[in-house]
Amino acid sequence: MAVIMKALLSLRRHAFHYKPVLRRHSSLITDLIENMDKKETWDRFYQENNSTKDGSQNLRNFEWFFSFDAVQSFILPLLQPQSSHEAPKNALDVGCGTSAVGPGIYRHSPWPVRVTCADISAVAIRLMQEQQQSRPVQPGNTSSSLLFLELDCSQLLQQFGCCSLDLIVDKGTTDALLRSKEGPAKAGQVLQQCLRVLRPSGALLQFSDEDPDARLLWLEKESGALGGGTTGVKVQEVGTLRGISYYCYTISPTSSP
Repeated sequence: MAVIMKALLSLRRHAFHYKPVLRRHSSLITDLIENMDKKETWDRFYQENNSTKDGSQNLRNFEWFFSFDAVQSFILPLLQPQSSHEAPKNALDVGCGTSAVGPGIYRHSPWPVRVTCADISAVAIRLMQEQQQSRPVQPGNTSSSLLFLELDCSQLLQQFGCCSLDLIVDKGTTDALLRSKEGPAKAGQVLQQCLRVLRPSGALLQFSDEDPDARLLWLEKESGALGGGTTGVKVQEVGTLRGISYYCYTISPTSSP
């Protein structure tokens, strides 16, 4: 199943490579392709992807694109405090699913950080909570904290408030929404909410396989709905996997969200 899902976000560009594999899970795959913006779709996926033969649940961390190891050099430097008296940074993994990115930040950051892993799927959040209870990840700093939260990420402002977060990580969440049948509008809402809850000094990292020419136009259009756009977008190439190039888009919020 994991092999199938790693291909999903690029499926419409590379579908001919995966036809024999997809037929074996046609019902779930069709549901995912059409409805990656739906809570029920992801509850079903995480339920089926983590069920054993006896019907019990056994979490297998699922990663869009690549693991935390591939992107930690983009993430961790942004958590470094500017002074020894600075409060812990607040970081959010938006649409975390069962990814180990949030726990990876908690484990590997030498600086204190409050990590929240948020997803619309109650199943994914429950699995992550159970994993942390049974096999706790130890923090890189004793003042750090780790929280798993069921949340519709198009409603971030209601949960966090304006200018409250220092870092938001989006690894494949926006891509999933943009490539689902009814998701593009919600992807714009998520971006706008991210920019509102970030501090002026904060950053949104979008990890994506979308070409910069297309993603930069989309970012300009959607952020412009806030009435001021963004202060800047920096693009860096993460690497190439199975012939597909991946990028990190570092997006700064406006000074007056």
